[in-house]
Amino acid sequence: MKNRAEVETVLTELREALARAGIILPSLGLDPVSYAHRSMPPLVELGRCNMDTARRLVKALGEG
Repeated sequence: MKNRAEVETVLTELREALARAGIILPSLGLDPVSYAHRSMPPLVELGRCNMDTARRLVKALGEG
């Protein structure tokens, strides 16, 4: 059984961590197809982003 609260917690934690790095992914969310699938674990949908956000991600990951 998939725990929706756990998925939402992870999404919140990721959203907050990205925000601390100055990154906002407007499409960040739960992939409904994977959540509905019986055996597949839920996937986080990162979505699309513009070039500035992509550069911020590269910089943030490089600093990690």
